[in-house]
Amino acid sequence: MSIKEEILEILNTQKFYYKGIPMNAFFLPVFNNNKKQTVRNQFNNLYKDGYIDKINEHYIINKNGKEYLHKNKKRYLKNFNPTENNGPKNLLLLYDIPEDKKSERDWFRRTLIKFGFIMIQRSVWVGPSPLPKEFLDYVKLIGLKDSTKTFKLENDYKLHK
Repeated sequence: MSIKEEILEILNTQKFYYKGIPMNAFFLPVFNNNKKQTVRNQFNNLYKDGYIDKINEHYIINKNGKEYLHKNKKRYLKNFNPTENNGPKNLLLLYDIPEDKKSERDWFRRTLIKFGFIMIQRSVWVGPSPLPKEFLDYVKLIGLKDSTKTFKLENDYKLHK
């Protein structure tokens, strides 16, 4: 996540503030490994670009900043760390994710592998069901729901060697 998005994300959540700078519970600035001047410059840039407002020495995110965050949230794909699921492979999953969403498609494939899915044909996978609700909600959030279809198999898929 860039420092620009990090600042906007921090301003979008409830935190402690001192002179407009977000602080943690120990009243230390929340920025990761960035020089003070870099953070200061980025605040000024965000203000000049119209993403934040300054009121009484405090910075607050405005409508433009929230829209920017929402639009760019899709760029940072969530990492799921599921537990090993060696259950029966009884869910058939087909997808057709467009080329302009290549990074989302690659993320989707890697995540299916983590969930114990195997590819049986290009864009056709089989694995254990059900898929976690959090994963399905996230797939919808990043705009992939209409590009995927799932079918519950009557019998478990057996890999033929």
